[in-house]
Amino acid sequence: MEYVYGALLLHKLGKTVDAGALMNVVKAAGVEADESKVRVLVASLDGVDIDKELENASLAVAAGASAEVKVEEKKEEPKEKKEAAAEGLSALFG
Repeated sequence: MEYVYGALLLHKLGKTVDAGALMNVVKAAGVEADESKVRVLVASLDGVDIDKELENASLAVAAGASAEVKVEEKKEEPKEKKEAAAEGLSALFG
């Protein structure tokens, strides 16, 4: 995960995400960098529009959050029905 964070940091700073720069960032964080992992990540990011991918990820997170809110709202409805049913029973027995 530290390699991905390093790549994102380089991108945010407007630097080129290449193997040398990423190795330096990871080493500066106090982690012993694995050169093969760095090369694989850099190769997989070749030609990727990082800004666009981050935007898509943000939209997916927002969509997931709104779906979670809808689920929570649905869970609250049965509570109200149970309370209403309990009130009706108390009216019967005084």
